[in-house]
Amino acid sequence: MLDESQSIIESSLAFLGDNHFLAAVLIIFTSFAVAWLMNRYLITLLQKLASKTKGYVDDRLIEDLRRPLFSTVLILGFASATVVLRLSEGVQSTISSVLQMLAVLVWTLFALKLIPVLLRRLAEPDRVPAVVSVQTVPLFQNIANIAVLILSVYYIFSSWHVDMTAWLASAGIVGIAVAFAAKDTLANLFSGIFILADRPYKIGNFVVLGTGERGEVTHIGMRSTRLLTRDDVEITVPNSIMGNTTIVNESGGPHEKFRIRVQVGVAYGTDIDEVREALLSVAVREESVCDEPEPRVRFRRFGASGLDFELLCWIDEPVLSGRVIDILNSSVYKQFQASGIEIPYAKRDIYVKELPQR
Repeated sequence: MLDESQSIIESSLAFLGDNHFLAAVLIIFTSFAVAWLMNRYLITLLQKLASKTKGYVDDRLIEDLRRPLFSTVLILGFASATVVLRLSEGVQSTISSVLQMLAVLVWTLFALKLIPVLLRRLAEPDRVPAVVSVQTVPLFQNIANIAVLILSVYYIFSSWHVDMTAWLASAGIVGIAVAFAAKDTLANLFSGIFILADRPYKIGNFVVLGTGERGEVTHIGMRSTRLLTRDDVEITVPNSIMGNTTIVNESGGPHEKFRIRVQVGVAYGTDIDEVREALLSVAVREESVCDEPEPRVRFRRFGASGLDFELLCWIDEPVLSGRVIDILNSSVYKQFQASGIEIPYAKRDIYVKELPQR
């Protein structure tokens, strides 16, 4: 390959004769000129085209492309110049390794600058579906940076003709050992990634776990999720459990409004229309109850001791459910007393067959 490159370059510079030094200088000068022209005109043209698009990624990409493109053209020029100079094989190999290493470093820096730009674009809320979330951007950025650095190290060692097979085998064995030793931590980590990417809940949501715990999500981390209960007790749940249990998100759905139920019974013989009117009037007077959807009353069943009704109404947030239910229960009781509606309770009649003999 080196001989083919050398023959091509020498045939292109045959008009200079055997003056190899002058040919090398001409090649380096030409590479500077080409790099300057590309930087001055090609990049400028691409920037004008990118400015007509809505996104900012292409603008940033072209701007960051200036230095690596300029440096790559110069590196290729110096590599061609060393071929023309007919250096010894050892010197030629050393210079070639140095130039390859410089090229790898230049493009590594370019990749490290481009990764956060791409991830921020992928995490923007206007992307449907979002590939990554804002919370997972640092994680994916670290993973991508590590991958780029590993590839860079591999190609740098390869440029110096260092066999990486043994190193890769050792790294694989170490990776397997670490995976077995930290399997629980890795399970929580991957579950955390899936939770942040899928977003079944978010910070501020009220959720109910399959085990019965209910609370507000206060933190979603890589290892665990934290809930704050209504008793102001913080519960830390490993993400591996959160990813394998049923979660009821009371703040999810088309809106954050939450429906509450007030169950009440009235005595047999009570006018059911009067009961409906009394319950609806209580719900309408309460400011915490939403006007839309409007409150509803349902006659559920014929109970053992009375007629069972249920008042259904919506509130703005699930956190208000306990307080509003207390207010509605108190108002319903007062309204029934004022309207003369009897709330039944269990009664037992006892018959004495005969009195004991004295």
